[in-house]
Amino acid sequence: MKIKFFVTVLFVVLLAPLCRSQENGSLIQQADSLYEQRGDLAKAKEALGKCQEALIKGEDSYGAYWRMARVEYWIGDHTGNNGDKKRIFEQGIYHAKKAVRLAGDKPEGHYWLGINYGVYGEAKGILKSLSLVKPIKEEMNKVLAMDPSFDDGGADRVLGRVYHELPGFAGGSKKKSLDHLLKSREMGPRVGLTRIYLADTYLSMDEIEKARQELEFVMAMEPDPKLIPETAEEKEMARKRLEKKEFRKPG
Repeated sequence: MKIKFFVTVLFVVLLAPLCRSQENGSLIQQADSLYEQRGDLAKAKEALGKCQEALIKGEDSYGAYWRMARVEYWIGDHTGNNGDKKRIFEQGIYHAKKAVRLAGDKPEGHYWLGINYGVYGEAKGILKSLSLVKPIKEEMNKVLAMDPSFDDGGADRVLGRVYHELPGFAGGSKKKSLDHLLKSREMGPRVGLTRIYLADTYLSMDEIEKARQELEFVMAMEPDPKLIPETAEEKEMARKRLEKKEFRKPG
């Protein structure tokens, strides 16, 4: 009887770490599952909560931090008040920096740090955010050095947009914008945002028909299953751009 009791206790003791591991692992999995439903902003906020819980319970701090930066970008980008946007993006920057400190040799932290720098700069205004251009470029170039295909060419997408948005005196370049966006399109042909950015760059170069082709592609394309919320928004963005006078055909 004593032997049987000892075996039972030993089994429970040995099994407990495995159970904790499975429970902890499920927090990140739950966060990812909720993030897939980010089209509902409440689900995105739930995903953020799961990441916070994962940190408290000591589960995969790096994975939790970069996911927090990712979801904070999404929440901030879908928040109406500009002051709230900046506050949320600041949190995204903070959490991405935490991820970079934990694993600077991986792309996720660098990528979401650069993304949050970018949207924080947009919220501040171009002239007030020129100081962020250098760190955005630095983070994206680190991602390119590690994995150019990350997020379907995301680093090239960001750099292409940066070079398009910057005024010439601050280093803006239509050619560099085009080069980066063409690389990004090659790696992520069904990322609508890349094609919209490419259309904007083509338009700035007076390549009207090439710009139209990119926007019409977005309007007609089947969404990548992992980008369904983004694609719905991008189709609307493409539609509005196609209504501009530049794209109106004569007669």
